[in-house]
Amino acid sequence: MRGSPFRPVPDPVRPGEESVWDYPRPPRLESVPDRLQVVLGGRVIAETGSGFRVLETSHPPTYYLPPADIADGALVNRRRGRICEWKGQAVLFDVRAGDRLVPGAAWAYPDPTPDFRAIAGYVAFYAGPMDACFVGAAQVTPQPGNFYGGWITPGIVGPFKGGAGTMGW
Repeated sequence: MRGSPFRPVPDPVRPGEESVWDYPRPPRLESVPDRLQVVLGGRVIAETGSGFRVLETSHPPTYYLPPADIADGALVNRRRGRICEWKGQAVLFDVRAGDRLVPGAAWAYPDPTPDFRAIAGYVAFYAGPMDACFVGAAQVTPQPGNFYGGWITPGIVGPFKGGAGTMGW
């Protein structure tokens, strides 16, 4: 990361790339034409061609998958999550596949704010604790830190909020 902790300098953008510093604030929701896939315990637990992504300044996209495209029994132990100033009250889920149980690894907004109604009930997964997550054929890298759930793919450039020293951005 270049620049001060409060004014990071965006990485250079080459043709075909997106900078998270060009994403809006407040965030924007858009449909995703790519296939999204989540793997845990050696099994595909979620796969869709009907996902959405949320784009917000300094964050890699967060992907939301429709509940109908998530394996039965993969989401367990629903509980109240944090409130997002843009999307509303979240619920958290533990994620189960075979012998694996990952606490708090997925979330959804059952009754989101008007700008995010399209993702009501759709589920996002933290990529880090999963075996793998994919956007199209690209395996994602988790957003740094443990608070945000963005998925970094080739063609998305930062620097990204989430790592040490970035909370003031």
